This record gives sequence, structure tokens and C-alpha cells, in this order.
Amino acid sequence: MNILVIGSGGREHTLAWKLAQSPKATKLYAVPGNPGMADVAECIPGVDICDNDALVKLAKDKAVDLVVVGPEVPLTNGVVDAMNAAGIRAFGPTKLAAEIEGSKSFSKNLMKKYGIPTARYEVFTDAEAARDYVRKEGAPIVIKADGLAAGKGVIVAMTLDEALDAVHEIMDDAAFGKAGSRVVIEEFMDGEEASLLAFTDGRTICPMVSSQDHKRAYDGDKGPNTGGMGTYAPAPVMTKALVAEATEKILKPVIAAMDKEGRPYKGCLYAGLMITKEGPKVVEFNARFGDPETQVVLPLLESDLVDIMLACTDGSLADMDIQWSEGAAVCVVMASGGYPKSYQKGFAIDGLEKAKAVDTLVFHAGTAEHDGRIVTAGGRVLGVTACAGQVRDAVKKAYDGVRCISFQGAFYRQDIAHRALERAKK
Repeated sequence: MNILVIGSGGREHTLAWKLAQSPKATKLYAVPGNPGMADVAECIPGVDICDNDALVKLAKDKAVDLVVVGPEVPLTNGVVDAMNAAGIRAFGPTKLAAEIEGSKSFSKNLMKKYGIPTARYEVFTDAEAARDYVRKEGAPIVIKADGLAAGKGVIVAMTLDEALDAVHEIMDDAAFGKAGSRVVIEEFMDGEEASLLAFTDGRTICPMVSSQDHKRAYDGDKGPNTGGMGTYAPAPVMTKALVAEATEKILKPVIAAMDKEGRPYKGCLYAGLMITKEGPKVVEFNARFGDPETQVVLPLLESDLVDIMLACTDGSLADMDIQWSEGAAVCVVMASGGYPKSYQKGFAIDGLEKAKAVDTLVFHAGTAEHDGRIVTAGGRVLGVTACAGQVRDAVKKAYDGVRCISFQGAFYRQDIAHRALERAKK
């Protein structure tokens, strides 16, 4: 099979790496791809991933049998619909189904209608009304831009001033553009977060190994929210019983709800969960693989990813017996100095081969090639992943890999998987 991966980040590098392991994968293409993906795929720059016609033409020109969509923007732009209309299989939800991520107010209203556990909330299009509500509710409170904001449109405000500043930043200053013309304001949920991704063909749900992301920029969960500074799997907080509960009370009901709403959902569904005293509740749904969750979940997958994705597109997921490793995986993100705010690009990256030599996987997130050298080209530059039988061994291996790599301004959290390590000591 010829397979096309859409996207250029760490998630897409991981997807291409895993897809390449399938004996069914004859040829892999990536648009636009990145220098790391070039090891397993032919990268095709210069095609706008939001231009559905151009993507369909590319898929036809390359005789592509399966398109795998990484980022959320092409999904909400209807690329799967365009591929389906052209008779090309595509893994991912349609435009209508992808609204579960594209609009937080749609997602919250859906959960409310179908009784899926989540935080209490209100939706606002008027900034002054939003401020009045914040003053009435007090802090801590959560302010979310309604639309897509590259994982950064959520502000957990611990004080009233922070909450009012968040409303001003999102609605008055339009920090996230049109995504912030509407905001969702939620009650603060106390608990531990976890991510539970699942494969689905619109009827059958197959949860993946759970994981836990580190959103804050600095050690000790301090600093601004980011797209994710590292992650590990499995998440100890997600016991077998909690995974079963989340599957029955959240994943299965939301897939059934989407079908009833005329938005049948196929692909990967990402449930960001808060494990509260009342049980798991939904923080958010995403319409695709998480980043950097993918970098620890897929290395633990023992089954053929191509087979699974075909089953999702063809409606035969119930026939699959998906196998996972019993071990653990840890990913440490190396970021550009200044991220998630302004940062410089173009710094040479050294030590990539050394990191591979110490048994780590290096997934490129924000890199480019310049004069034959790999250089920085984004906020999150690399995801260094290691697998081992125990999480403590995976942590050690991942940081051994990180210490092999250097570039100007590089920073990373030094406490990835700290919760898992603390639990292991008890």
C-alpha cells in the first residue's frame, strides 16, 4: 500500500515511524513532513495541508491507498470528506465529526445533552458578560477559547485577576484570533489529569494505553500552558477499573451520541480526563492523536497500525485483537528558549545520532534542514522517547538521550513522569 501522512510534527513523525513497520506499507509519503520523517517517508513540501483539492490531487498522483491525517486543522477543514468523495480511504473523522474538537461549546453542549460527565460551564460571546460571570463564580476557574488554538487556548486561572486577564487576552486582545470570539468558562475540577485515546470505526471502541501529559512549561507544573512538554504511558492513575469506567461512561456514549447527531465518528478519539472524587470527567475531546501522547502510546503498540486504521475506515474494528506491550514509555520534549512565547529559529542541532545510539527514539517536532544540517524550526523541537519494562528505567533512558542532544537555547522539563515515579516508591 502507498500511504500518505499529513502533517509535520512529532505526532506525524511517530505515526510515519509506526506505519513504516507494517509489511503492508510499500511506500510512505509525508506532506509536508520534516527531516526526521525523511528516514521512513518521502517528504513533499510546498503543498498547503488546508488545500483539500491539492491534497486529493497529490494522493491521486501518488496512487495513495490510505491517507492518515495528523493535525486537527485539516480535519476540521474537511480533508477526510474530500478524500472519501474521491474514493480514497482516509483515517480520521469527517468535518462534521471533527467539530467535537473544533468547537468547545459544541462538545460541551453534546456532553450536557447526553449526560456525559464533565465540568459545569457557560458559553459567552460578549466579553463584559463573561467578566460578570467570572466575578460571580470566583476563582479558581477555567477560561477556554472556543475554537482551535494549537493546544494553548486554555487558561486555568487560580485567582480572580488571572481569570479577568484571561478573558481580556482571549476576547478583547484576540490572542487566539477568531478561535476566541466565543469562550467557554468552566468550573475548576480538582483531581489528576490523564489522556485516554481510542480507535473507533463509529461503533466499536478500542481504548489505547493511557498516558499523562505535562502541559506547564517548567518543572513542578509551573509556568504557562504549552502544547505539551513531555508525557509517559501508561498513567498509573488510570487503573484497569478506571479505564473500563471511562470507556462505558464516556467513550461509548459519546460515539453513540455523535452517531445520533448525524455525525458518525471514525478514527482516533482523544479524551482528556480529570480523575475526580466522583470518577473520570471530560476536560476536552480532541479529534486526532495527541501530541506528545502519540510519542509514548504508539511505541507500546504491538499490533499492525495499518491493519487497525483500515479496520477503522472499513467498519471492521470489532474483528481486531489489538495487542499492547506491558512496559512503559517516556517522552521528554526539548523546546526552544522562550517557548511557548516568542523564540528564535535556525539553531543547529547536535547529537541526534548519539541519542539514537543510547537506545532512544528521537521524534522531530519543529526542525528543518539547512545547508545539510538539522536546525530548529519551532517551539517544540524534539521529542526524545524511551521504552523499558518499568517507568523508572524508561525515564533514565529518555534523559540519557536528551543529554546527548544540544542546540542554542534548548530547555526541557527535568521532572517528566514524576507522579509515576512517586507512586512506584510507595
